[in-house]
Amino acid sequence: MGCCTGRCTLIFLCTLQLLAALERQVFDFLGYQWAPILANFLHIIIVILGLFGTIQYRPRYIVVYAIWTAIWVTWNIFIICFYLEVGGLSKDSELLTFNISRHQSWWSENGPGCMRKEASVSGIKGLDSHSYISVIGCALEYRYIEVMHSSFQILIALVGFVYACYVVSVFTEEEDSFDFIGGFDPFPLYHVNEKPTNLLFKQTYL
Repeated sequence: MGCCTGRCTLIFLCTLQLLAALERQVFDFLGYQWAPILANFLHIIIVILGLFGTIQYRPRYIVVYAIWTAIWVTWNIFIICFYLEVGGLSKDSELLTFNISRHQSWWSENGPGCMRKEASVSGIKGLDSHSYISVIGCALEYRYIEVMHSSFQILIALVGFVYACYVVSVFTEEEDSFDFIGGFDPFPLYHVNEKPTNLLFKQTYL
């Protein structure tokens, strides 16, 4: 398969997915979003597996990647619904942090143009010397930034799914044609049966 085929396109898509997942993982770590962190980690592993399968002509690995892209699309649709508060979901809930912390998305305080208003905390020892009261001046709400991240992930995953199915079909056709040619070659069968027959004639002569 040449360089301008679906295989090379799938390699490019897997590489792009890997870079996008790593970028998202960094910001999810900064925001202590434990559920997305685990999902991103699994996504990175499967994408690497799909990339390896594409480079090494392993259709089974690509099938695993294609199945995961469908799951990944579903997960990102859930993230979009979560931040847009669809179906009773609330972006202020602790669902993505497994209810073990009150952290929100890193973009909620560090988005483009955001400025944090702080107030000192007095009389409480062992805590930070200040507390964030509000975030003002954001050019774009953090939930829309998260929605754009997830939408981009969905777009790449859908295109990757299409190319993964195409590459698997091409690999399967190539394997079938190779087996067809080799399966009807009479030479190996003749070659295997020839030697015992010659030995039998030699033993009879002796």
